[in-house]
Amino acid sequence: MHKASTPVQHQQLCTVTLLGNLVVRPDIRYRANPVSAVTEIILATTTKWLDKKSNQYKEWTSYHPVKVEGELVEQGLLTAEKGDIILVQGYLSNIKPNNAENSAEIQSHPGIVHASHIQKFKKGYTQTLNQINCTVQIASIPQLIKTQNNKSLAQVKVTINQRIYSIEKQCWQNVLIERELHVWGKQAEYTAEHAQIGDSVMVEGKLNYLTSANKAQIIDAKTLHWFKS
Repeated sequence: MHKASTPVQHQQLCTVTLLGNLVVRPDIRYRANPVSAVTEIILATTTKWLDKKSNQYKEWTSYHPVKVEGELVEQGLLTAEKGDIILVQGYLSNIKPNNAENSAEIQSHPGIVHASHIQKFKKGYTQTLNQINCTVQIASIPQLIKTQNNKSLAQVKVTINQRIYSIEKQCWQNVLIERELHVWGKQAEYTAEHAQIGDSVMVEGKLNYLTSANKAQIIDAKTLHWFKS
């Protein structure tokens, strides 16, 4: 008798690239079974834009929590100091940051970036980089709002199915990531009018964080590529 096969969950793309300054010196710890280094760092990236009302450039700094494990810690962070330039490539994770101070914050915080590559450079000036490319599935009905500057903003929940290797558990795991996607301008209006639950979308954008107490991580879309049947 053949066993009934289970539905295959297709792995989706999720690549995060961050280039920024280390906010504090890493606090490196070691786990047992297997012995491996682990730390969480905070990277600062800055976005600049032209404010058309004042005709002046403004900037916004984002602070990204990043988890680093195993050989990556020893290769890139053992001698790292505050202010060093750090290049990270990784993916979104549901791991709760260690700096969550209470149970409510731990429950509500959606997770951090998990590093799969890290490289350290000496202190200095460089343009920062904050980039995410991911394929997502629409998981809610989009909400279209007008901002104080009369810009169109669509807010919609999306999911990403990832297959990752857990150093701690020594096995591959399927992890479902849920984030809020923010879409602006004409793309926002198209999203609000045409998006349906279950649609697949390729997103090019950046990571951002809400100003609410839990600083929830969101995806700010720059370009959307729709795959509609």
